[in-house]
Amino acid sequence: TLTTLDLWGNKIGDEGAQQLGNALRNNTTLTTLNLRSNEIGAKGAQHLGDALRHNKTLTILHLRGNQIGPEGAQHLEDALRINTTLTTLNVFYNQIGAGGAQHLGDSLRNNTALTTLSLSSNQIGDKGAQHLGDTLRHNTTLTILDLWNNQIGGEGAQHVADALRINTTLTALNLENCEIGDEGAQHVADALRHNTTLTTLNLEENQMRDEGAQHIGDALRNNKALTTLSLSDNQIGDKGAQHLGDALRHNT
Repeated sequence: TLTTLDLWGNKIGDEGAQQLGNALRNNTTLTTLNLRSNEIGAKGAQHLGDALRHNKTLTILHLRGNQIGPEGAQHLEDALRINTTLTTLNVFYNQIGAGGAQHLGDSLRNNTALTTLSLSSNQIGDKGAQHLGDTLRHNTTLTILDLWNNQIGGEGAQHVADALRINTTLTALNLENCEIGDEGAQHVADALRHNTTLTTLNLEENQMRDEGAQHIGDALRNNKALTTLSLSDNQIGDKGAQHLGDALRHNT
């Protein structure tokens, strides 16, 4: 019995997505579907979304590298409000923008199945981060959120960080290459003083300097949950390293 179907790198398009959607409505065995890089647009996302309203077995759906846009994200939102089995959704590089982030974020206020969401490289900006922050305040099932390469800036980092003060389920957060800078690092650090569940945090390539490292270091003096922290490819100098070193003396 087929449980995994990998169609990465074909030219399925919207018409092919419609055929697959029709199959998914009645299929009861497939658990993983990879449609990465298949020229699927908003219409194709609509067909797949419609199928997810009925399908009860698919748990992983990869749509990375398509062009579903904000309209396609809205179709997925409609599906996620009803679907109770999908646990992983990857819409990496789909040009969904802030509007798409809002659609998917809104769906997760009530969805109790999805645990992993990748919105990497979607130009969501600070507005999109704000919508996701609002989501994290209410959602109690999402454990992994990947926002790599979204240029949310310091303001966007603040929205996400403020939510982390309240959220008690997220365990991994990827903010690599999001241009949060020292300002964003300060907001994240403030959140780490209160958050007790996040174990993995990626802050690589964020134009963080010694000041940002100091904020993070100060937070690590009290945080007891974080086990993995990546600060690669920032502009942290010897003073920043000193602050982190001092923090390690207290972090247990």
